[in-house]
Amino acid sequence: MTDDSTKLSRREFSALSLAAGLTAAAGASAAAAEDMLDTDVVVTTPSGSCEAALIHPKGKGQWPAAILFVDIFGLRPTMRDMAKRLAANGYTVLVPNPYYRTTKAPGLPSNLSFTSPEDRAKIAKVRDPLTDEAVMSDTTAYVKFLDSQAMVNKKAKIGVFGYCMGGPMTMQAAAANPNRVGAGASFHGGGLVTDKADSPHLKVPQIKAQYYFAIAENDDQRQPDAKVKLAEAFKSTNSSAQEEVYAGCMHGWCVKDMPMGPDGKPIYNEAGAERAWNELIALFKRAAV
Repeated sequence: MTDDSTKLSRREFSALSLAAGLTAAAGASAAAAEDMLDTDVVVTTPSGSCEAALIHPKGKGQWPAAILFVDIFGLRPTMRDMAKRLAANGYTVLVPNPYYRTTKAPGLPSNLSFTSPEDRAKIAKVRDPLTDEAVMSDTTAYVKFLDSQAMVNKKAKIGVFGYCMGGPMTMQAAAANPNRVGAGASFHGGGLVTDKADSPHLKVPQIKAQYYFAIAENDDQRQPDAKVKLAEAFKSTNSSAQEEVYAGCMHGWCVKDMPMGPDGKPIYNEAGAERAWNELIALFKRAAV
C-alpha cells in the first residue's frame, strides 16, 4: 500500500517551486547589488560641502541617474544597500547626507525616542536648517553633480525616491528641476500635505515627473485627506500620479533597520516592502528613461 501522506499535490508543488524561484531571484539580486561600485563623494552646494554615496554598476557604461532621499535616521549602511539594489537594475544612484550643514552622516542614532525632549532637541538641531529653500537649492546641486558624472546617461530623465522625510524632498527636487526629474516615488512620506505656504503638494504645478505615493496605514489614519489633496493637485495639472495606502503597513515599513514599534512588533514589513520596491522599479522603467 502506498503512503500518500508524503506526496505533494500539484498546488503544493507549484507553491514550493514559486517560493524557491523567489528565493533564487532574491539571492541573485543581492549578489548583483553587492557587485556595485560604491564611492564616497562630496557635492558642492551653495551652503557648503555635502558628503554622499555614489553607487553604480562597474564598467564604463552610462546609466540613468537617481537620487535616494533618506529617512530621519540619515545616510547609513541600510540606505546604501537600497541604493545598491537600485543600481543593480541599471542606475547611477546618489545618496546625500541631508544633515551636512550640522553633522556628518548618519547624523542621528537609530535608538532615538520621539517622546524624549532630549532626543527631539537632537532632531530639531539637524532638521531645522532643512528649510524649503535650502532643500530645493540642495537638490539642484545634486542634479548638477550627477549631470557632471561620466557614468550618467544625461539623455535619460532622473528618478527620485525617498522615505519618511525623504518623501517630500522628492517633490521639492522634482519642482526645482522639472526638466530633469521624470519619476518620483514617496514611501511613507511625512509632511506631503501641510497647511503651510510651502507645502509639497502645492508644488505639483511645477512638477513634470510621474509619481507614486505609497502611504502607511497609520499615516493615512492620522491624515486621511492627504491622499485626496495629492490626487486633486496632480489631476488639476493633468500629471500622472498614483496614491496607494498599504493596509497593515506602518510608517517606516519599507526600511529593514527600523526599530520595533510601540506595540513591540517589527515595523519593517518584508512583503509590503517588496511590493513597494516593485512599484518603484516599474515607475522608473516607465519614466526615468
